Amino acid sequence: MNVNDKTLNWLLEENNPSVRYYTMTYLLGAEVNHSELVEAKKQIMLSGAVKEILDFQNDDGSWGNPDKFYTMKYKGTAWQLLILAELGADPEDDRVQNACEFILKMSQASEDGGFSVEHGKKNDAGLPSKVIPCLTGNMTWTLIKLGYLKDDRVQSSIDWIVKNQRADDGDKPKLPKWAYENRVACFSSHTCFMGIVKSLKALSAIPIELRSDDVKTKIDELVEFILIHHIYKKSHELNRDAKPGWKRLGFPLMYQTDILEILTILIDLDIKDKRMDDALALLKSKQLSDGRWKLENTYNGKFVVDIEKKGEPSKWITLKSMYVLNNNK
Repeated sequence: MNVNDKTLNWLLEENNPSVRYYTMTYLLGAEVNHSELVEAKKQIMLSGAVKEILDFQNDDGSWGNPDKFYTMKYKGTAWQLLILAELGADPEDDRVQNACEFILKMSQASEDGGFSVEHGKKNDAGLPSKVIPCLTGNMTWTLIKLGYLKDDRVQSSIDWIVKNQRADDGDKPKLPKWAYENRVACFSSHTCFMGIVKSLKALSAIPIELRSDDVKTKIDELVEFILIHHIYKKSHELNRDAKPGWKRLGFPLMYQTDILEILTILIDLDIKDKRMDDALALLKSKQLSDGRWKLENTYNGKFVVDIEKKGEPSKWITLKSMYVLNNNK
């Protein structure tokens, strides 16, 4: 599927520098040093949502109440950092680096590298008992996108995912005692979908040549979990939706997900499987007559800065949909 000129010109408008940059990168294949791409990248930090979000940042690198970096949904630091990474913020910007350092200190549990929803005053680090997989996946992906892949702390969070992110489908025997056996919402007999998706998203951000054998094995495990569910269905009853809400397309998605984000992750991993076909057909069916897609799901009103408008054509959803469909050949 090729994007028509009218839609392409719409995506390239300068009023959304992030979409303009990613359109040039992912749809047009612009070279990294292309002058227009360099300028588009520069403009991300100078105008639009990234600039507005950074204007609300506290001096210590946080947003809102520093202690409520996660629980202040969706205006706390973890969420702003995630959005900045989604929008392509510059990893070398001091404000971005300060935010990364803040979340690493406040949220990461020093014992095992997972990310926690609460800060422990005693160890001055993330509280180990409050580590959760979706946050760990989100923050690991965010930090990789913002230049921290080779940082030992991020390597530690990758190790946490490899060692602790399960992919149980309700049919495995009870595990021997382990640190997270009581985290029922995340690791019951059927592993939480959100932990799976965000962990896979994080691992997919590691360049192929830098993936260890353990990372590759975990990627395969998590991909298969998603595929046996045909992305959004019940694995043992494929005529029923497990996550009907995932059929409504949104951006940014915070700890939730949808078929578009999952398909994007699979395409990034160069996965082509017939079990993706239902979700791909559903995505294609949502295209409007003018070649665009609408924003169907949003947390606007809960963000520091709103992103697009619900029910209206979305540059983000259109860009991502075109990327998925163009690369599923």
